[in-house]
Amino acid sequence: MNGKCLCGEVQFEIQSDLPNLYQCHCSLCRKATGSAANAATFVHQQNFRWLSGQDRITSFRKPTGYRSDFCSVCGSPVPNQLRGAELVWIPAGLLEENFDAAVNVHLHLDSAAAWERDSENCVRLGAGPESLDALYKALQETGG
Repeated sequence: MNGKCLCGEVQFEIQSDLPNLYQCHCSLCRKATGSAANAATFVHQQNFRWLSGQDRITSFRKPTGYRSDFCSVCGSPVPNQLRGAELVWIPAGLLEENFDAAVNVHLHLDSAAAWERDSENCVRLGAGPESLDALYKALQETGG
């Protein structure tokens, strides 16, 4: 299984089956991704290999130990080795191929964004909207 960042500078390979995914809803993950939660998994270090772009990776660390590695060209979060473990964190959105997995764990739901909620009544599109105006109109009609 191969993965790469948005611009393609950082590329990697996973040489094993992927476990299921987790989503973290904490405020740090929301800020790092700009979304409601990150979706990720872990693989053993021995099954992970960089293909290109390691020199393009920048790291941000908080004194608490939180670490975010990202491509210095496009800003995509990229894999990083977990401190004190032989595991590599893999952002699921970077994976190139479809794979059979499910989100099996949700973390930090107590600090999830108030606007994050499942809704059967929201507009669901199989592709992008016809135009940005159409999307804006749908947002107005559904209340977000």
